[in-house]
Amino acid sequence: MTNTPKAEILISKGGFWFPEAISTQAHQVDQIFHFILWASIILFLILTVVVGYFLYKYKRTPENTYAKKHVTHNNVLEITWTVIPLVLVLFIFYWGYSGYLKMTIPPANASEIRVTGRKWMWQFDYPNGNKSIGELVVPVHTPIRLVMSSEDVLHSFFVPNFRVKRDLVPNRYTRIWFEAKRTGNFQIFCAEFCGDGHSDMMGVVRVVTASEYQKWLKESGAAASEGVPLDQLGEKLYTSKGCNACHSTDGSAKVGPSWKGIYGATHTLASGQTVKVDDNYIRESMVDPKAKVTAGFQPVMPPFAGLLNDREIAGLIEYIKKLK
Repeated sequence: MTNTPKAEILISKGGFWFPEAISTQAHQVDQIFHFILWASIILFLILTVVVGYFLYKYKRTPENTYAKKHVTHNNVLEITWTVIPLVLVLFIFYWGYSGYLKMTIPPANASEIRVTGRKWMWQFDYPNGNKSIGELVVPVHTPIRLVMSSEDVLHSFFVPNFRVKRDLVPNRYTRIWFEAKRTGNFQIFCAEFCGDGHSDMMGVVRVVTASEYQKWLKESGAAASEGVPLDQLGEKLYTSKGCNACHSTDGSAKVGPSWKGIYGATHTLASGQTVKVDDNYIRESMVDPKAKVTAGFQPVMPPFAGLLNDREIAGLIEYIKKLK
């Protein structure tokens, strides 16, 4: 078990408009964008020059006979300014729609990973039963199909380097696919406002070699936590399981209560009751967070039952104890 790695800075590589294109289909997105951009610039310049010329040539003066004529229409001009934009728009539509189909329909040999969005984290489920939070690990040069859904509100899975973005809708599945061209760590954003913790709902796509991916599949999960001191394990889980999105360790306010100095304190619940923050209370708050909600906070934390084993829960409790 390791901390979620930092993603590469988006503006460190790439062009003026986009970060570096990492996926196989990203270049087509960039091409159509630049075509529309330069076509718009060229047409704008042409129209500006023509309008300026007309303003000069046909300005109203005593000697200018054109200004005294009443022109109703010109068939040649009207057909020209209708047909040319129509052809251009149809060409862009065909180009864009063919690219959309390529980005929507994955290859038959694509590996499937399930993505679940919830306030405010990303959960990834792999074919062998492994789970990860906040970190999507994939092999390079391999088509990856993501089957995605939301457990609460609308989210949007967005990886700028891959040029992929798709909404996650409650009670239905949406799909995207990509194939990374090189290894590295690339930023995941939620591109749909989803509540107080929206700006913290980030993750990382970690692209590794095929052999590293197979090694990660074998070593990740509960087996990787064996032999690590509980408090150190909890510190790692604080980031890798997405706890840092809602709970601070320095006393600052976030969506959930800060973990600093929380152990041993007495909390007032939303029901008006008081409870001491001990091992049992922390465990219950992880597996069934809506059972006892601290006053002043919303019951938005998702349950981690099934996402944390007993040793991982114990590790988080020991880490919380250290935050005096």
